[in-house]
Amino acid sequence: MSYEDKKQAAHRALVDRILNGKGRAAPDQRASAFRNVDVPPPLQALIDKVVARPTQITDADFVAAKSSGFSEDQLFELVVSAAVGQSARLYATGLAALAEAADSDEAG
Repeated sequence: MSYEDKKQAAHRALVDRILNGKGRAAPDQRASAFRNVDVPPPLQALIDKVVARPTQITDADFVAAKSSGFSEDQLFELVVSAAVGQSARLYATGLAALAEAADSDEAG
């Protein structure tokens, strides 16, 4: 197995574990956070910040999410799910850009 194949296999295993592994947050909640879609309103602000503006996350974001009934363990899992989801999207975009650049180099 090539180094690239190993990296992609490790990435797939990570995503599978995030989405389907045992945890305190329900798999559908982790999937929503991973995709950043259909996240419940009390959690949406935190997940949006994890995905788009992580440096702006404050304790108040966690307090608001926790006060809506999420435990600290669930919040941890959902934040990790959101971060890995965003990372996966960026990774896929990067691979697509590299493939496009390689195709255009071969054509031109």
